[in-house]
Amino acid sequence: MATKNEFAQAFNEVLEEKQLSKEIILGAIESAMVSAYRRAVNASTAQHVEARVDPETGLVTVYAEKEVVEEVQEPKTEVTLEGAHKVNPEAQLGDMVIVETTPADFGRVAAQTARQVIQQRIREAERSNQMEYFARQTGEIISGIVQATNAQAATIGLDMKAEGVLPANQKIPNERFKVHDRIRAVVLEVKDGSRGPQIILSRAHRNFLRRLLENEVPEIYHGIVEIKAIAREPGARAKVAVMATQAGVDPVGACVGVKGVRIQAIVKELHDEKIDIIQWDQDPVIYISKAISPARVSGVYLSDIEGSRTATVVVMEDQLSLAIGRDGQNARLAAKLTGWRIDIKSVVEAAGDILAKLQNDPALAATLPAAAEAMPHIEEILAKKAENRPVTPEEYTALGQFVDRVERRTTQIKEEAARADEERVTAARANVPSAAFTMPLEGLGLKEHIFNILVEAGFETIGDLIMSLKTDPNKVLGLSGVGPKAMQNIEEQIAAITFPAEPVTAESSVVEPVAQPAAVEETPLGEKPAEVKKDSKKSEEQDDELAKDGVSLDELFKMKPEIFQAGAPADDESTDKKKGKKKSKGTELVLDEERGEVVRVKKHKRGDGGVWEEE
Repeated sequence: MATKNEFAQAFNEVLEEKQLSKEIILGAIESAMVSAYRRAVNASTAQHVEARVDPETGLVTVYAEKEVVEEVQEPKTEVTLEGAHKVNPEAQLGDMVIVETTPADFGRVAAQTARQVIQQRIREAERSNQMEYFARQTGEIISGIVQATNAQAATIGLDMKAEGVLPANQKIPNERFKVHDRIRAVVLEVKDGSRGPQIILSRAHRNFLRRLLENEVPEIYHGIVEIKAIAREPGARAKVAVMATQAGVDPVGACVGVKGVRIQAIVKELHDEKIDIIQWDQDPVIYISKAISPARVSGVYLSDIEGSRTATVVVMEDQLSLAIGRDGQNARLAAKLTGWRIDIKSVVEAAGDILAKLQNDPALAATLPAAAEAMPHIEEILAKKAENRPVTPEEYTALGQFVDRVERRTTQIKEEAARADEERVTAARANVPSAAFTMPLEGLGLKEHIFNILVEAGFETIGDLIMSLKTDPNKVLGLSGVGPKAMQNIEEQIAAITFPAEPVTAESSVVEPVAQPAAVEETPLGEKPAEVKKDSKKSEEQDDELAKDGVSLDELFKMKPEIFQAGAPADDESTDKKKGKKKSKGTELVLDEERGEVVRVKKHKRGDGGVWEEE
């Protein structure tokens, strides 16, 4: 066994070389010693075995669980009662105790047997430590040294003897590396591989630019300036939208620095990639105008209908190429930065499109009398431009005003139409019971093929289907496989379904009282019952007049809706629960189908049943 100094020196060298903690190395050695003991004595894996290593002397001690017996027949698994009392004075026969069982020549045997196991366990611990460390570094910038490079990727040496991979598509275009070059990159992804963690690096990702800004601009690092969005085309151009979280702070100036010293350091790191720093604004019109910079914008007109967010940007003739950028790069980055689809037009092109729209839409022209009056003048200016004749600044101003007037009115019309649709949907929803939106479509009892078609179309509840039929029936009728018969089946099933009663709220609980007919005493069999007394003599006279004049059922509903109120007695007889007596309605208004009139009839008791007779 090695001396104290020799073992401690070797142990510390391993710690320094592997960059692992003391506990991890000791755990690997102890686990290897347990494996060596099992192999040396041929112990079962079911037996509990422990090993202890003294980090100062390197002394290895092995403990095994054994059964207490009177006479030991198998030393590997049994111990005498006397030997067990040395460890546990309260041990009894049949108990299981953990006792020291280090073999006499275990030092040499363990050194030979456990060498490979120790190396394997150390490698596993090293990989696990690397995986945990670099997983925490995901999204952060790290530096490394180029070890090898080819057309597919570059291998980067990192801390803890790990290796990262920088794929070709994550490099900045036209970037070339040499072996031993020190580079910085952001950790894009960390995956567990058979040979250790696979660390994917990137210099083209927008988060690389974000972390560079955090490193160079203290205001961003401390949260005084916030990065709202980044759009980047590596090696060419990038746009960054920033916002100050404290009053009195210039976010753009903080990022640029004095004489551009901060931004220039980042541009140098990115191989002269141009970076536009713009101030974020809550108003999309202002935000989009700034995103188009360095071009000057004459007007921005938004259209956000049915989730299609489109911004029409109008610029002067001399600003058109600058707004679009080389190969559409500036417009493309602005669209990524703002999240809006951007359509850039010159003022001449926009005026021509609007002029054609007004000529083809007289209704729109009628809502814009001032623009309609200016149309001849606009046509004259556009004709001059088409003939390459000079156009004065005043005429360009007139074109811009014409475009702005019509675009604003068009936007207003679209917003009004959208509000009208929203109100129509809200009104339709108010007429649909709220319970319908919780009832699955299966409860409607549709034919199987119709049900499958509706489910595939995205209908989940009965309420969804009713809302679609009320707001846009063609949406259902236009589905493949749905025809008039299918629509008839859907409408019949909806008409037949009964929804649970709506919960009574404070607003809906106030209901106008409905006059009910007074109860009458039951008359003996064969006698004519007394007429029901009305609450008001005037009401009875009105009923008589309606019946005599032959009022239609619809007119009667409009004039006296209380007759048809829900909850009114519908049966011929009802039982008074308190008195135990029966109440009989003496008269009733019914529709005579032959005469097409509402008449009053009385009920007389004859035999076992009641017979209705006209008065």
